[in-house]
Amino acid sequence: MVDWLVVWGVHTVAGFVFTEVLTPLAKGALEDYAKDFFKDSIKDFTGLFQKDTLQKAAGKALKEFLQLVQQELDSADLSEEQLKQYTESLNKFINDASVKKILGSGFQYDCQAIDTKELSKIWYHLYLLSLPEDFDWGRIGKLYLKKVKAIIRESDELRAIFDSKNIEAIQQNTRELAGVPTEFDLKRYQEGLQERYGNLNLDSLDTTVYDYREKLKVWQVFIAQDVRECQEYLPQVYEIPKEHQKRLRESNQLEADVNPEEWERYKEVYYQQPVRSVLDIVNDYQAYPYVVILGDPGSGKSTLLQYIALNWARTPLNTVIEQPIPLLIELRTYIRNRDSSECKDFLEFFHKGCGIVCRLNQHELHEQLKAGKVLVMFDGLDEVFDPAKREEVITDIHRFTNDYPKARIIVTSRIIGYKAQRLRDAQFRHFMLQDLEIEQIEDFIYRWHELTFTDEADKVRKRERLQRAIKTSSAIGELAGNPLLLTMMAILNRNQELPRDRPELYNQASRLLLHQWDIEQKLLENPKVDSVTIDYKDKQAILRQVAYRDLNRFQAQIKPKAAL
Repeated sequence: MVDWLVVWGVHTVAGFVFTEVLTPLAKGALEDYAKDFFKDSIKDFTGLFQKDTLQKAAGKALKEFLQLVQQELDSADLSEEQLKQYTESLNKFINDASVKKILGSGFQYDCQAIDTKELSKIWYHLYLLSLPEDFDWGRIGKLYLKKVKAIIRESDELRAIFDSKNIEAIQQNTRELAGVPTEFDLKRYQEGLQERYGNLNLDSLDTTVYDYREKLKVWQVFIAQDVRECQEYLPQVYEIPKEHQKRLRESNQLEADVNPEEWERYKEVYYQQPVRSVLDIVNDYQAYPYVVILGDPGSGKSTLLQYIALNWARTPLNTVIEQPIPLLIELRTYIRNRDSSECKDFLEFFHKGCGIVCRLNQHELHEQLKAGKVLVMFDGLDEVFDPAKREEVITDIHRFTNDYPKARIIVTSRIIGYKAQRLRDAQFRHFMLQDLEIEQIEDFIYRWHELTFTDEADKVRKRERLQRAIKTSSAIGELAGNPLLLTMMAILNRNQELPRDRPELYNQASRLLLHQWDIEQKLLENPKVDSVTIDYKDKQAILRQVAYRDLNRFQAQIKPKAAL
């Protein structure tokens, strides 16, 4: 008769106090226990029970789990007698059907983590002996999974099963990843794009006086801005104070200093470039296969990409088949998912449905990319805030163009902090979004009021009031060239006269933004922070402190020069 306690190595563990928990299994209940233990992880297609393989593995895994529990209890400085008091509780715990399933899940070939939160809940609901306050189920789960992997490696039979599963997974990977369906359903993808991007996103603004949600579609208010090519010259960078340029350079957000004479030459070349509609550039696939669109905050970069995707999504499928499929990748989401191992590259990002509500099969997408039938849009390079990670994303984009040289690529970024050289070297052409012209501003104002007012008299009165404010105040007229600020003016104008001076307009605009700035939730996600209520004035005070700190840093940098 097999002495299972010896096989499991129980007697070789110095100071092990939970032998009694394993003894009933070793004396006769093992086979049934092992069947429950491996029910959802290893199927007995090859007579593993007859070979005692699974009984051996289950017992070893339980021994390792109990040893980890004992180590965790030991860290609470419990005596041996106090430890033994947990024997009855552990015996009841490991025989619970849900616990068997969770511990057995470690033997699933694709297992990444043990559900320790559920283990903790089960312990509590079984009314077992209370655990020490600092008992860490998470640490037990991580170490247990490592022990299970070692048990698999040591078993010839189990190792053979997992090797064969790995081969199957490799063969299947291009067809189906992690259970994702293999359809390449463009109709569903069109619907997903409209669901995700169709409504004009005003979530960051205070719209409590009027609910704009689902009343404004992106394609109804989108104004195609003009662009000017800026291959060498970035106006907003070279026109900021030199001290601030130096600070950006020191924080690796600006490329090397440029000779003033070269600045003037670049500037002259820039203003000689023709002003063209951004859609003319986007639609000229042959002349501009790789494009970077630069602009100020609120200048409409993201809305442009959403409009391009929606224009494709709203076209009947029988006529859209010859147009390139738009893939819109929000880089802030991509880098977050990549860092959390949810995806390893852009292709898997879309295959797993990270970027849109409808998934696109990786294998078919690969073929479409190879054939040049895809437009890939990378939105918000500046929103990858860590400079090192931003460089990694640029490397990913460059590698992507090498892997799929026929694919059309568009990248968007704010100007400040953007370093053009690497993408310039990768044959990307750079274009600067221009402010809205007065005709474009008038067009937006007309559309906005047609869509958001039902009373004809009120609509005309409010529209003319906004037009008058923009025409009669040079400060407001200048700010209206920015699409986001123009939208904020339209929202403010619904219930009040617009202030005529720039500082007060900024104050009103900041009130719109800060009203919806949900920092309470972010703070509450930190367990060290007590429940708080943060109103508009609190948020304003937070930003005031940030601005004050930055001003002090700026003044500290220019004082030495002033002293000279």
